[in-house]
Amino acid sequence: MATISSLGIGSGIDANSIITSLMALERKPLDQLESAEKTIQTQISEVGKIKSAVSKFRDLAAKLASTDFWKQTSGTAASSAVGITTGSGATAADYSIEVSSLASAQSIATPTPAYASSAALVGAGTLTIEMGTWGANQASFNGSTSTAIDITADDTLASVRDKINSSGAAVTASILTDASGARLVIRSKETGAANAFRTSVSAGGPTNLAYDPSSGVNNAIRSQTAADAAATINGLPVTSATNSLVDVLDGVTLTLNDKTTSPVTVSVKPDTASMKKTLQDFAAAYTELAKLIATDTRYDAASKAAGPLQGDSAVIGLQTRLRAMLGATSGASTAFARLSDAGFEQQRDGSLTVNESKLDKALANLPELKALFANSSTTDPTLDGFAKRFRIVATDALGIDGALTSRTDGLNAKLERNRDAQDRMEDRLAQTQKRLEAQYTALDAKIGSLSGLSSFVSQQIALWNKA
Repeated sequence: MATISSLGIGSGIDANSIITSLMALERKPLDQLESAEKTIQTQISEVGKIKSAVSKFRDLAAKLASTDFWKQTSGTAASSAVGITTGSGATAADYSIEVSSLASAQSIATPTPAYASSAALVGAGTLTIEMGTWGANQASFNGSTSTAIDITADDTLASVRDKINSSGAAVTASILTDASGARLVIRSKETGAANAFRTSVSAGGPTNLAYDPSSGVNNAIRSQTAADAAATINGLPVTSATNSLVDVLDGVTLTLNDKTTSPVTVSVKPDTASMKKTLQDFAAAYTELAKLIATDTRYDAASKAAGPLQGDSAVIGLQTRLRAMLGATSGASTAFARLSDAGFEQQRDGSLTVNESKLDKALANLPELKALFANSSTTDPTLDGFAKRFRIVATDALGIDGALTSRTDGLNAKLERNRDAQDRMEDRLAQTQKRLEAQYTALDAKIGSLSGLSSFVSQQIALWNKA
């Protein structure tokens, strides 16, 4: 607040202190507006927290209301020779798996005696790599793609490896070094009989890289044959170019890790552990929301302190609906009429706890537990599952015209009006201060003038008395 430093010199009156005191009185309505602004901001923040908690609760309710959620499965295998993963399309069942062979990639290597080192020159020529499939006993070859690689007189075993790897051919090359020296190894990038290859080398080139049994060329040594995996599922033969059997069974992926000597049982069962975790998260999300609302709306009689949303009709209305729904009944399930029947028990403080013993028994009756949460009726809402009911309530509260959204909009509008009122009050206070300063300046000048006149008169009287 601005002051005039010379104010009061003429009169001797402490006008600045007077104006400051008067302005402090004038500011009291502004102080009240500023205090109200803080309250509104706190309310907006708390409603935002409640909206976030409702959103989290709604998402879990929507998950439980989905039929796909209740289709979750998990797989187990009696032996590490077979791995299993499942998806939502899998059906609970047991399967007998026998693995007679694994998928493999073709691999060839230069023969011994090996090159002295990877820096050894190999000779100029053209190396051709043709991908395809071998016939029976490799007596024939059905080619699909061919790649020619130019090898110069300066190329070493290492540079030939690099040229093969950068050629785009569906093979990969590496160097194997041991006590005998260095050998070039070429391997198919993918497993399976359809990913075999043969090689040929033009005259003068590194002929020890040539491999084509169908033409009687076996300069390179085949260390592994390109082959499909072979197995049986419940006695039915299946083959695969890889060791993963994807969707051979609906929603199931089998990974073949080793040959088996006896049938391996793999089981697909409902994933009740994951379901239980989500159901517990649902109860925890409800409790988080219930406690937040209780804290924001409570009144402490001892301290006479009210929560920031005490008496808020939108928030209390939501609290009432949620509590009523917890104690409601549903005809969705023939085994469970209330949430408490499945282990979801409302406490006196409004929280929701899970009775694990009851929940485990309910999970053992999965179709009825699913109905309790996820059943949906287009004609009779009393047949709707609880997850659907909670999802609808939460969605309504958060919608464009929902209670919480409208409450937030109303508080924001109230905050805007408050700030406008503060701006007007600031303008009025500035004008008031200018007016008071002008008045006290005029008063100071008048008193100063009168004081001067009084001194003059006193001097004249004193002179008259001497005369």
